[in-house]
Amino acid sequence: MRETIKAFKALSDETRLRILNILLERECCVCEVMQALDISQTRASRNLAALYEAGFLKLRRDGLWSLYSINRDDMNEYLADLVQAVTKALEGNKALEQDRERLRKAVRVGPGCAEKMRGKKTIA
Repeated sequence: MRETIKAFKALSDETRLRILNILLERECCVCEVMQALDISQTRASRNLAALYEAGFLKLRRDGLWSLYSINRDDMNEYLADLVQAVTKALEGNKALEQDRERLRKAVRVGPGCAEKMRGKKTIA
């Protein structure tokens, strides 16, 4: 029961839904999430952690990079069903389309990317 509650809590936040939306496109590092959603490093990391702990995401290390993606391989069946339902519910949302467009322009800016991104305008 606790896992189910954790999953629904993870999906009850707009930022986490926006993160799922862009991760459905491709895997991302924290700085790409920051750029796509125009949010702070702290907010991106905190929300990625919530989705990871709920079982929606997997984390892959590639050198200095920590890359997040949808956990399609090891996800419980009910979590996969939830992701499918969220995907359908969010179809056609203009704000989410803008996030995906910003993701297409996002770049991995190198080690310490979060610090380099701090000087840019972000929405907290």
